[in-house]
Parts: sequence; structure tokens; C-alpha cells
Amino acid sequence: MLVLSRQRDESIIIGDNVVVTVVDVRGDKVRLGIDAPVEIPVHRREVYEAIQRENRRASEISAEEARRVGGDRGQ
Repeated sequence: MLVLSRQRDESIIIGDNVVVTVVDVRGDKVRLGIDAPVEIPVHRREVYEAIQRENRRASEISAEEARRVGGDRGQ
């Protein structure tokens, strides 16, 4: 893990097109601004992990469950 020190309004660049800027520091909280192309998803870690859990859960449903969710279209 690379650890960097930055002050308010200072940035780091990831790759060629992601800029992370320290927007504010208050006590033990740091607010970050992230400028990234729209095709690069940016999530808080807990949100990312929840999305991954839901994706895994959705991929494990049975064919019968999928039919119930999708309805009986065309039958």
C-alpha cells in the first residue's frame, strides 16, 4: 500500500485520468473529491462489497426462482 500525505486542496493522480483531491479535513474525517471518467465506477468500499454480495446472490438463484421473478412471459 502506498501511503501519501496531502493537505487540503492537494491531489493525487491515479493512472492518466483519475484525480483524488483532499476537499476538507475536520477532526478525524477527511472529505475526498474524485474526478474519474464516467466508465470507471467509484464506490465507497462498503457499497462496493454490498454490490458484489448481491451480484453473487443473484447469480446463484435457481431457474425456478428466475421464472418467478421474471414472470411467465410468453406462456
